[in-house]
Amino acid sequence: MGHDRNTAEHELIERDIEAYLARHEHKELLRFLTCGSVDDGKSTLIGRLLHDTHMIHEDTLAAATRDSKSMGTQSGELDLALLVDGLRSEREQGITIDVAYRYFTTAARKYIIADTPGHEQFTRNMATGASNCDLAILLVDARHGVAVQTRRHSYITSLLGIRNIVVAINKMDLVGFSQERFDEIVREYAAFAAKLPPRSMSFIPMSALIGDNVVHRSTAMPWYQGPTLLEHLDTVALEGQRNLVDFRFPVQWVNRPNLDFRGFTGTIAGGCVKPGDGVMVLPSRKTSSIARIVSFDGDLPEATPPLSITLTLADEVDCARGDMLVHLDHQPHVSHDVHAMVVWMDDVSPMLPGKEYLLKHGPHQTPASITRIAHRVDVNTLEKSAAPALALNDIGQVAIRTQRPLVYDAYAKNRHTGAFILIDRLTNATAGAGMLLDPHEVEGHWNAAPQGGHLAPSRTTVTPAQREARLGQKPFTLLFTGLSGSGKSEIARAVERRIFDLGRLAAVVDGSALRAGINRDLGFSKGERSENLRRGMEVSKVMNDAGLVVLAVFTAPDASVRARAAELIGSERFALVHVSTPLDACMRRDPSGVYRDAASGSLKGVPGLDFEYEAPTNAQLTIPFHELGATDVALRTSVDRVMALLEARGIIAK
Repeated sequence: MGHDRNTAEHELIERDIEAYLARHEHKELLRFLTCGSVDDGKSTLIGRLLHDTHMIHEDTLAAATRDSKSMGTQSGELDLALLVDGLRSEREQGITIDVAYRYFTTAARKYIIADTPGHEQFTRNMATGASNCDLAILLVDARHGVAVQTRRHSYITSLLGIRNIVVAINKMDLVGFSQERFDEIVREYAAFAAKLPPRSMSFIPMSALIGDNVVHRSTAMPWYQGPTLLEHLDTVALEGQRNLVDFRFPVQWVNRPNLDFRGFTGTIAGGCVKPGDGVMVLPSRKTSSIARIVSFDGDLPEATPPLSITLTLADEVDCARGDMLVHLDHQPHVSHDVHAMVVWMDDVSPMLPGKEYLLKHGPHQTPASITRIAHRVDVNTLEKSAAPALALNDIGQVAIRTQRPLVYDAYAKNRHTGAFILIDRLTNATAGAGMLLDPHEVEGHWNAAPQGGHLAPSRTTVTPAQREARLGQKPFTLLFTGLSGSGKSEIARAVERRIFDLGRLAAVVDGSALRAGINRDLGFSKGERSENLRRGMEVSKVMNDAGLVVLAVFTAPDASVRARAAELIGSERFALVHVSTPLDACMRRDPSGVYRDAASGSLKGVPGLDFEYEAPTNAQLTIPFHELGATDVALRTSVDRVMALLEARGIIAK
C-alpha cells in the first residue's frame, strides 16, 4: 500500500510539480533516529529505506556501487550502508562515528532521520541525535538478541522522552526467519523495558540487507501479520508529543521598531494562546492580557507550537529577553535550585560539585554551580551509584543552583522548557546537556539549606556519656526495609518489646504512622517517599541524641535514598535490616490490604507492582521472614537475630 502511494507521488512530480510541492508543504514531519549495537545494521536499514523509496540520486547510487566493489564489503554487491556513512573514516572502519541526518518523503509524511553511532564512547553523539526525535528505531541483531548497547540506548531514549519505540529485529535471514527466535527476543526485551517508564512499543522482524519488511512485505515470514517498517512510520500516531495544555512563551527579543509598537518575539514552546488571554510574566509575576498575535502573514486569531510570533500586551509591564509568558492558571516551576539528569559531554574536564558553568535554558542564560551529584546511572544495568564526579558520557542526577531563577517545566512534561545545556565559562564549549526533573519527583530535601535566618544550635546540659550510663545502652538507629507485607513492622514491634523487657528503651518510628501526623502533606511519588524517609530519619536522629535506640520502619524502595538515610544518621549509629520476603509471599500475607486495593485499581504507586523495589545489597542483616516458619516462630527467630546484631555492635549489653 505504501509502495503504491509512493509510486503515485512520483507520477505527480513528473506531471504537476507545483501540485506536488503544495501537497508536500502540508505533510506532517516525523523525526526519528536509529540506534543499537555496532553492526546491527543501522546504516544498512537507512540505506534500504532511501533506496526503496527512490530517494537516492543516480550519481550517489553509482558512487556507492563503485565503492562497494572496491571495498568488497558485500562481495561486490551494493553496500547500502555506504549511502549513509558519509565520512571517509566511517567507510574505512565500517562504523558510524558522527550523527548523520538524512531526509526522505512518502505520500503520507516527511522524515528526518538521525543515524546515531552505537559505540559506548559516542553516547553524547547519540544523545544529541535523539534530543529532537519523536520516534526511535532500536535495531537488534537476531543472532545476538538484546545486547548491552540495546539496553543503553533504550535507557537514553527513555530519558530523552521518546515515547514511540520500534524494536527492529534485524538479520532474520541469518536465523532462518525463525518465529521462535523473534518471539524469544520480544520477551527478552519486554522484560528489560518493564523497568523503564511505559512507552508505545512495536516489534518488527526484518532483513535490511535484502529488504524484507522494511518497505516491502516479506514473503519469507508469513507468520508476521503486522505492518512493514515504512507502513508503521507512515501511520504511527504522534499525538501527545507536544504539550498543548500549558502555554509557554520564552521571550527571545523585545521588538520595538518605533514608539508606537512594543512586542515580545519568540517561539511558542507549549499550549495555545488567543487575544484576550490573561498572562503572567515570570519570574517577576506581573500580569496582563494578550492584545495581538502578530505574524509575518498578519494578525492571528490563535497560535500553537511551534509558531514563531510576536505578542503585544494590553499593559506596559516589564518583560525582557529570557522571561517567560504563561497563562495564569497553568504556571511552571520557578526556582534557583533545580534537579536534573545530565549527560556529560566534556572530554577534557569532568563535572565536579562546586564548579561554576553558564546554564543556557532557551533564550535565558545564567551562571550556575553544581551543588551535588546525587548519583550516577549505569545505563547498562540501570543501577545507581554514588559518584564524586561525572566523566565523558556519564549520566547522572545532579542538583544545580542558578544565579537567576529558572522558569521551567519537568522535561517529561515539556521537552522545550525542560531542557538546558551547561557551558564551560573558559572555553565556551558545551560541557553537558540536561533534562530538568519535577521537584516533587526528586529525592527530597536531604541537602537543602534551612530556610530560617538565625538558627542557633540546640544546647544540652546532659552529655551522651551520662545518657548511656543512665539507660545502659548506646544510641542507635535500625532501618527496617522491605516490601509492604514483608513483616518488617511486626519484627520492629517485637524487638521493641524485647528491649523493654530487658529494662532498656527503644522507640519505633513507622513511616505509615508519620503519614498520619507530621507527614500528612506527603503523597507517594518518588520524591515524597524520599521526603517521608528524610523526616523520619531527622526524628530518629533527635531520638538518638536523647540516648534511645530507634527502630525505623520504611519501605524505602530506592537504594540511593537509603544511602542518604545512613549519611544523615552517621555510620557509627546506623544499620540496615532487609526483611527480604518476596512479592508473592507479601501479597498472600497482605496485612494492611495494600495489594487488595491495588488489584481493585483503587491504589497506585505500590513498590514491587507499579515500580521497582531496589533490594539492598549492603544490608547489615537480611531476614527471610517467609522462610522462618509459623509467624510466632518467625518473629522469635527474627528478634534473636536483630538482638545479636545490637549486642555485636555494643548497643545493648547482655
